[in-house]
Parts: sequence; structure tokens; C-alpha cells
Amino acid sequence: MEAPQIMDETIQTERRESGKRGRKAGRKAGTEKVDMKQKLERSRQSARECRARKKLRYQYLEELVMEREKAVLQLRQELDKYRQWAEQIDNGIFPEEAAGVLKEFGIVKPE
Repeated sequence: MEAPQIMDETIQTERRESGKRGRKAGRKAGTEKVDMKQKLERSRQSARECRARKKLRYQYLEELVMEREKAVLQLRQELDKYRQWAEQIDNGIFPEEAAGVLKEFGIVKPE
């Protein structure tokens, strides 16, 4: 049963040796300022790009909403037209436009 303990110890020592944490040794104070400036510039650039992507996404979504609203309006107009036809048929009047649509779909044979 001692064999597993030996393996555990070797794994732990390997982790300690390879798993160093913290700042890298050998950095100077001057390079940290330059690195910080570069980091800030990268951060600003990233923020600009993020805002640009966000703006494009909102434009795309607004266009999509406008297209859907147009489609809804068109469907409502079509529904109103069919309701009017139904009212006319209920009153004993057969609309000519309805006859054309019925012929187009093959429901009524052309004369």
C-alpha cells in the first residue's frame, strides 16, 4: 500500500515546481510603465470595438423589427380585406375581387 503514497508525493512535487504563481522575476519598474500604457491602449481599443459592434447590432435589430412590423401591417390589411368580403357575402353580395382570388386558387372554375 506504500506505492500509492510515493506516487502522490511525486505528483505534488511536480505541481509545486511547475505551478509557480505570481509575477515573473526580472521585470523592471520602467517596463511596467510601458506595459501599463500598452495595456490601457489595448483596453481603450477593445472598448471602441465593443461599442462599434454594439451599435451595428442595434442597427441590425432595428431593421429587423421594421421589416417585421411592415409584414404585420400587410397581414392586418389582408385580414381586414377578408373580413369585409365575409361581411359582404353575409349580406348577400359576392365581391368581384373574391371571385378572382377563388379562381386563382382553383376553388372556383373559370367561366
